[in-house]
Formats: sequence, structure tokens, C-alpha cells
Amino acid sequence: MTTSIIIPETPEGEPPVPPRARRGKRPPKTKTPLAYRLRVLSTNPTTTIGILALLLFTYLIVAPIISLLGDGITVDRADTAITQQEEGSFTSYYLWRVLFSPQAAAIFWGPLGNTVVIAVCSVSLALVIGVCAAWLLVRTNMWGRKWFATALIVPYMLPAWTFALAWLTMFKNRSAGGQAGWLEAMGVVVPDWLAYGRVPIILIFAIHFVPFVILLVGNALKRFDSTLEESAQILGSSRIRTAFTIVLPILRPSLISAVTLILAKVLGEFGVAYVLGLPVNMNVLATSLYRSVYSNQQGSAAVIVAAIVLIGAISLWVDMHFLKEAKRFVTISGKSGSAGNEVRLGRSRIFATLACVALFTVSVALPILVLALSTVMRVPGSFAPDNFTLDFWIGTNLQTFGFPNGILLNAEVLSAAFNTFWIVGLSSVMAGVVGLLVGYVIVRSESRLLSGTLRQMLFFPYLVPGIAFATAYLSLFAVQRGPVPALYGTAALLVIIYFTEQMPFASRAGISAMMQLGSETEEAARVAGAGWFHRFRTIILPVQKSAVATSMLMSFISGVKSLSLVVILAVPGLEVLTTLSIRLLDVGYTQAGNGVVLVVSALAFFGTYAVQKIMKTDLSRGLGG
Repeated sequence: MTTSIIIPETPEGEPPVPPRARRGKRPPKTKTPLAYRLRVLSTNPTTTIGILALLLFTYLIVAPIISLLGDGITVDRADTAITQQEEGSFTSYYLWRVLFSPQAAAIFWGPLGNTVVIAVCSVSLALVIGVCAAWLLVRTNMWGRKWFATALIVPYMLPAWTFALAWLTMFKNRSAGGQAGWLEAMGVVVPDWLAYGRVPIILIFAIHFVPFVILLVGNALKRFDSTLEESAQILGSSRIRTAFTIVLPILRPSLISAVTLILAKVLGEFGVAYVLGLPVNMNVLATSLYRSVYSNQQGSAAVIVAAIVLIGAISLWVDMHFLKEAKRFVTISGKSGSAGNEVRLGRSRIFATLACVALFTVSVALPILVLALSTVMRVPGSFAPDNFTLDFWIGTNLQTFGFPNGILLNAEVLSAAFNTFWIVGLSSVMAGVVGLLVGYVIVRSESRLLSGTLRQMLFFPYLVPGIAFATAYLSLFAVQRGPVPALYGTAALLVIIYFTEQMPFASRAGISAMMQLGSETEEAARVAGAGWFHRFRTIILPVQKSAVATSMLMSFISGVKSLSLVVILAVPGLEVLTTLSIRLLDVGYTQAGNGVVLVVSALAFFGTYAVQKIMKTDLSRGLGG
């Protein structure tokens, strides 16, 4: 086949004119009218919303951390005489004080050692108990597996310091002053190491975090291909060798996720260490940070926060590194699940069931029962009929100074409950809506840089423990900065920090929801002339209302349980239920403090139950057969 080229004829004596030259110069570009640009922008403002969100969260997430870290390297007004430097000048004094001074052992190294010991021991104990429980629920014929699969994750729904208060009610001795615990009231001598300090904190953390291990490892075992084990055993491998060479490598991602999650929670958990550590002057990093803030040592607090954030970042890096390594161990069989390899327990079936009953009793039934009984006892540990009363709930003119009425009739409790509902409720609604908007931007944006930066920035609060994040907010908003007034002591600051702290979950929920929604319907509405706001209001929100409602409710539950996030920001008149309960316990009103904690636990439990009903799902789905 021959291709011919036709050259246009030219006047005689003149050279042919190249096609490009004959076209002449391109016409000059005309500027697009501003009105047209605005009209196009109004139909698809994804980039604009993303940039605004990036600016907002730069100020709410990055700026507080930078402000706090700045406090660690600049001289505070209170320390000008000690440092012999002017206020605001650069200094290494706070680094020296926290890390190398004679007080460094009490400020940092001692709390760091306690934190590491507690974290390692509680993680190890939670893994042992959680893996065994998950195996019994998924791989055996134990009685009541379906019921236990739900019952054993209840501690996940309750605040961690609920168990600390129950422990203190049982084991408290008079060495710390105040009322004796139940055992001492009955004549049992309780040593300090059992009543306070590392041992009870480790046990409580382990009990509280066992559900994380059960959920993660249990679901991994449910998807595990049991033919791999069968093949290994046919080839002569022992059960122990099979467990270490086949099962554990495949379960490694779930185990690493559980360890990282527990470690992050232990670093930021304030309530348990405060209740059980301070009576014997035992500090972890969270309580040492709390003491530095309340002693007006902002520079030292900044150094401690930097250390906590660094530990969190290292743990996240380790998590990501090992998860990449764990990708080498994947199952390629089409068969999934382990139902076909159910272990028949035989005579040990009754012992396995009793072990799960004991775990439920220790982790759920006993703590709630102890706290409930403590609120109706005049004298702790006395079970005489005349010692029981409902005065601490519905009584009036009580002998407790400053707290004259029972919990359900007390003005302070009602005010704290009102503050909890409207402050946490407003921040949860904001988190749900903004989380969906952010998810929309990340999924729909054509700019990978914008969506990636926004996604990573919104995950950052997860790395920063609550009390450290609160300290950063105190540093930024304690004084007026530019047009932003000082917000410390206002409800606005509590709303903002609750909202920001919930954005890692809310944004992930928004991203997940938007990834499941195609753009065809929205594109059809755009072609038909619908503006972006109209499309978002009439298409996106109605379709995603269930996901938004779940995000709001989960944010509310998390906010209601939170203590470390607001313990240094709440002021008299703006207390929430968690900070009120701690204050009541500090002044010795044990019955009232425990009662308020029960109210918080009930809100968290029934809120989680409501989420499961709304979404028609179950946290334990897949466990227990």
C-alpha cells in the first residue's frame, strides 16, 4: 500500500510554503471572564474546599504543636531570673531541666521508666489473654461462644478509669488517707503494692485492652485458611512448630496492630495512673505532664510532650515497617475461614467456658457491681442492711459540704451533664459533617498533593495523646494571638479540641463512605445545571446520612468518655461529667464520684449499642460462630 503526499500548488517562481508557516500566527489568548471562572468554581469547588480545610487544620493541629514546642526552647516570664535571660529569648534550660538536671529523674526518667514497664507488661498480658480468648471463641466448640463474643468486648465500651475506681474501692488502704477500701474495712490488710502503683495499673490496662486483641486477632483467625495447618500436620509438623511457623506469621499484622493501638492508648491514658499512681507518688509521662502544667512549668511540659509525640511516631513507624514485612505472609487459597477445623475440647470444654466466665466477671460484672454498690453504702465495706441508702442518688441536705443533694438532684451534676451533651454533641455534629466534606475532597480531588497532605494531617492527632494535645491547645489559646482572642476558660475551646481530636476517625469514616459512592449521579446533576451546594445537600447527604450519623455518634461516645483531653482545660462552671467525677474523688466524695462515673459508663455503653442498631452491625460479628 502506497501513501501519497499532496503538496499544495504555489505561484510559479515561488518556493512552497510550509504548512505551519501558512497558518500564520496563533490568535492571542483572551482572558477568561471572572464571572465565568466563578461560575465554573461554584459547580466544582473541591479544590477550594480542600485548601480551606488545609488552612483550618494547619491552625488547629500543626500550630498548637509548634506553639508548644516553641515554649520548650524560649524563656518563659517566670524563668527569667533563673535563666538570666530575657523573656522570649532562645534557651536550652528546659531541655537541661527535664533531661539532665537533678530533678530529671522525678520529672522525666522515672515516669518514662514507669510508662515503659507498664506498657510492656500490660501489652504482653493483654496479648496472652486476648489471643487465648480469641482462639477459644473462633477455633473451638466451647459453650456460649456467641454470647461471650459480645460480652467480652464490653470493657472496650467503658472508660478505662472505671476499672481503676472499682479497684480503689476494693483494695484502698489508709496509707493514702481518706476512707478505707472494702477489704480493709473487713479486716484484711492490703499492702501498698497491691492497692496502688504499677501492679494494679498493669492489670487494669490489660483487662481494658483485651477486647482490642480479641477483635483484631479473632477476625484474623476467622479468615485464616485452616488447610495450611492441616497440610503441616500431615507432613509431620508438631502443633507448636505449626503455630510458630505458619499461624503467627499470618497473624502478625493483627498482633502488630493490637500492640501499636494499646501502646498509643497507654501513653495518653491519664485517669488510671492518676487514680492509682498519685497516692504513692508514682508518675507516668501523662501524670508528670499534668503536674508540670499545674505547676506552671510550660517549658518542661513542652519537652515532655515532644518526648511523648516522638515515642508515638516511632511506634507508628515500627507498625508500618512490620506490616510491610508481614505482607510476605499471605494466603492464596480460595478457601477462607476455620470452621472446618474446629477443635473439639472434650472434657476441657467446661474449663474453657469457666475461664471465659471468669474473664467476663473480672473485666465487666465485678467492676460495675462494685461501683454500683459503693454509691448506695454509707460506710464502705459494711453490708449491714441499715448501711444501704439511696441518699447519694436522690437525697437532699447531705452532710457533704458543697455537694448537698444526690447525683440526680444536684445542680453541679446537672450542669456538667448539660455541658457534656451540648459541648460534645456540637463538636460531634461538626466532626461528622466536616469529616464527610474532607472525605469528599480527598476522594474527588484531582490534586494528589492536596488530598494526600490533608489525609496525613488529619491523622496526626491520633499520634498525640489527649493530655499532650490539651497542653498544646493551652499553649496556643491561653493568650490572644492576632485576631484570635484568648479562648482558655471558654466553651469554644472545649468544642474546638473535641472536634479536632475526633477528626482522625471522622475523616476516615468520610473517606470510606465517599469511596463507596460513584460520581455518576452527581455528574448527571451537574450537567443538568445543579450547583455544588444543591448537589451536596440533595444527593451526597441523603445517601451518606447513615455513615454521617454513625460518625457523629461514635465521636460523641468517645468525647463523653474522654478525661485526659479536657482535664487541664475545663474550668469551674464549664466542667463536664468526667472532670466533675475526678474533682469529687479528689475531695473525698467517693460515692458521688463513682456515681458520676457510672453515668458516663452508661452513656458510653448504650451509645455504642445504639450505633450497632443503627448500622445493623455488631462489633463482634464473625466471632463465636
